[in-house]
Amino acid sequence: MTSGRIIFLNGTSSSGKSSIARELLDILNDGVFFHLAVDSFNAMRSKRELGAEELDATLRRTRMGFHRSIAAMAEVGNDIVVDHVLSEPWRLLDCLTVLPTEDVLFVGVHCPLDELARRELARGDRPPGLAAHQYDLVHAHADYDVECDTSTASPRECAQRIKEFLPHRPSPAAFTRLRRRYLTDSQEPPPAKHSLFG
Repeated sequence: MTSGRIIFLNGTSSSGKSSIARELLDILNDGVFFHLAVDSFNAMRSKRELGAEELDATLRRTRMGFHRSIAAMAEVGNDIVVDHVLSEPWRLLDCLTVLPTEDVLFVGVHCPLDELARRELARGDRPPGLAAHQYDLVHAHADYDVECDTSTASPRECAQRIKEFLPHRPSPAAFTRLRRRYLTDSQEPPPAKHSLFG
């Protein structure tokens, strides 16, 4: 069975990942793609109040399960669009460990901080300052297959760029290069501050 392709969108909260993912599902016509978003996994959790320590452990398990769900869907041949925030080093390491690296197109979704703050305020459904907290963390590894800036290109334009790039994925792909850097060489990704959210 052929493994599915994984288009992995990484960026801060409010950077436009979900909008790009929706556009990708609309324009990708050479397979059946599924949008798996970390926010959707978080939303499945029961709503009872959790203490800080329990919440941290729960979020870590949620994200580990999310990563393995991506891997399981792709393993049986499904094509996936992933919407994630790699704001803690262990998240990237876990993805590099469980995902088939050469099947991943790693996409950096960028947006200037002032525009992120404006979007966050307009949305009203995110903790104030969340995007600013994540801003220097999510792209700290500094290696992608393709990148886009949602302040200068629409979600549709970003999706079109990704679609056109997909058949021309580099080899080794960014995930393979990052796995060699962080796992083969036993190095850690750049440090990130501990966070209970984002």
